[in-house]
Amino acid sequence: MRLLSSYFVEAFPLKILNIHPSLLPAFPGLEAQHQALEHGAKFTGCTVHFVDESLDAGPIVAQAAVPVLDADTEETLAERILAEEHRIYTEAVRLVLSGEYRIEGRRVVAARGNAAAGPVSK
Repeated sequence: MRLLSSYFVEAFPLKILNIHPSLLPAFPGLEAQHQALEHGAKFTGCTVHFVDESLDAGPIVAQAAVPVLDADTEETLAERILAEEHRIYTEAVRLVLSGEYRIEGRRVVAARGNAAAGPVSK
């Protein structure tokens, strides 16, 4: 995991996707599962977003919610989040490649009939 230079990000505006193991804007940066458990969150999840100059703050393409179970550890929570990451990353890439979306503030809104940009949960 690395922060990309602003020079690099500016060279590829709205062309770089990142996946983060929380429902951004909650718990940005490292140790998102630890942060969720420490804060007593009942739900966390994952977010696919465009990379911009700020840490984990670009427009959100897709999200999936994952419940935080009472017996969860960072490892068990990370495993369930990872399964959702694999699912929504594919959907997000498909949407971005289709070009059938628009950006409104920090949200990516899918064109009519393309649900990948909306909140997704299992």
